[in-house]
Amino acid sequence: MPEGWEWDETLYLGSAPYYARGRLPYAPGLADRLADALSLDGTGRLLDVGCGPGILTLEFAHLFTEVVAIDPDADMLAEGARRATRFGIENVRWVQSRAEELSGDLGSFRVATFGQSFHWMDRNRVAALMLTLLEPGGAFVHVSDVKEPIEQPAGLPFPPPPYAEIRALVQRYLGPVPRAGQGLLRYGSPDGEAEVLRQAGFLEEVRLRVPAAGPLERSTDDLVAWVYSLSGSAPHLFEDRRETFEQELRDLLVAVSGTGRFCEQPPDTEVFIWRTSG
Repeated sequence: MPEGWEWDETLYLGSAPYYARGRLPYAPGLADRLADALSLDGTGRLLDVGCGPGILTLEFAHLFTEVVAIDPDADMLAEGARRATRFGIENVRWVQSRAEELSGDLGSFRVATFGQSFHWMDRNRVAALMLTLLEPGGAFVHVSDVKEPIEQPAGLPFPPPPYAEIRALVQRYLGPVPRAGQGLLRYGSPDGEAEVLRQAGFLEEVRLRVPAAGPLERSTDDLVAWVYSLSGSAPHLFEDRRETFEQELRDLLVAVSGTGRFCEQPPDTEVFIWRTSG
């Protein structure tokens, strides 16, 4: 972690109800690709680390006998449990904890997943912990959007979301340096993940790329949720200016699309798999 940065429990304060709706979905077929790559058959245990409201937890739950989903944010866990109930998923245990605080009391796991969460952690420490929690031959799996520019296809029925204008509006309220909890975000997602895991003792990575579905329709409410789902624009950061900010945001979106509908091509999903020996 960068010098001077510490975990802040307010990092996603107020974001939980917006997260699942606001974030673009991972590619369909993700669970099937992971199952094929790791020969998953509905047995064994999954540890979903930094689970948030259970995006990967619930996507992969049917591939395992039991899932343990951990996150330091109690509201995220509560949202995940509500979503599990709504989808009739009953094999998940929700545990409030930072990844750095995990112990062998949780038992061993066939797979540990990280859905764009590893960069928030003390990566060296967490990688070493995962090596002790995973079974021989188990897998550390990092899932992320592909970080490449996306060319929007021609002929979309609605305009694409005005992300640049939205970010400019957020900066006008919160400043040019992204916020992170009570402080400022001093880094983006750090690189060097492969080296961290290699030094911890994991074997060489396998990379999968899962193609996204076609263009996705989004509503004004979806895009408002997207803003509030981000740590740099979590609801609490706006304090008593939140209502004013949201009205400006909605006015901006109506100016771009009078119907309140937008359309965009989601990114592909990439999966990095590191195995333990054994």
